[in-house]
Amino acid sequence: MADCTVRSNRDCQIDQHHRNQCQYCRLKKCFRVGMRKEAVQRGRIPPTHSSASPNTMPSGEYYNGQPVSELISQLLRAEPYPTARFSSQYAQQGSVMGIDNICELAARLLFSTVEWARNIPFFPDLPVSDQVALLRLSWSELFVLNAAQSALPLHMAPLLAAAGFHASPMSADRVVSFMDQIRIFQDQVEKLNRLQVDSAEYSCLKAIALFTPDACGLSDPAHVESLQEKAQVALTEYVRSQYPSQPQRFGRLLLRLPALRAVPASLISQLFFMRLVGKTPIETLIRDMLLSGSTFNWPYGTGQ
Repeated sequence: MADCTVRSNRDCQIDQHHRNQCQYCRLKKCFRVGMRKEAVQRGRIPPTHSSASPNTMPSGEYYNGQPVSELISQLLRAEPYPTARFSSQYAQQGSVMGIDNICELAARLLFSTVEWARNIPFFPDLPVSDQVALLRLSWSELFVLNAAQSALPLHMAPLLAAAGFHASPMSADRVVSFMDQIRIFQDQVEKLNRLQVDSAEYSCLKAIALFTPDACGLSDPAHVESLQEKAQVALTEYVRSQYPSQPQRFGRLLLRLPALRAVPASLISQLFFMRLVGKTPIETLIRDMLLSGSTFNWPYGTGQ
């Protein structure tokens, strides 16, 4: 155990502004949220170093004034756009967002998903074929999570217009079926909103969804599963430390992931991307985005 100076009554406030005032209470809080005791160097609070587990709590890694694991910190830093920039950039006060703006915003969300994956821990180290396989399988779940996080407008009328329902005649049964699928999408987003998922939790949920060993053709499914478990452990420790009065929160968050699969990828493609890319499969676009990186250009220039 490190030699720590004790101040006050061993119950100091530890946050972003007071974290250096009492080493004892700071170290105690780090242990409480999951830092391994063997990672502490004698006589000091340890900096981030390569021998520490990605889920340890290093000094200087804070979110909302609270210590977070290195993995969560890296997941948050990988987000290419500030969440608040998404919908506020297009929406006008009291108005429904226009079709073109909805489609452009959706393109930004999809592009940001790929950019985020390219910059998170572990994913870039996988074979490119595995990266493509993981994103091809999980992109629609990641899109729903991003849609909820960024408050993507999901009003029925402009979505139907974006999908081309006003441009071509369609049977009543098909319209009803399509509207039912949209309601499923809206319902999944609303359930995430009711949980008041924070940015750190969204990052962990996206990593858990991305690192799925169920993807076809993986070179080492067991390794991918171990990466998924790292994200689960990080989320468990984070929720336990940040929401101690909500013991059911971790389970409720995790149960949201299987439900996301109820939103068909084909629905998302037709709603948001038909006007941009026609019948080009989104999986093909994702592969191209992943391989070309920041040089990829959308028709609207959203990849810039």
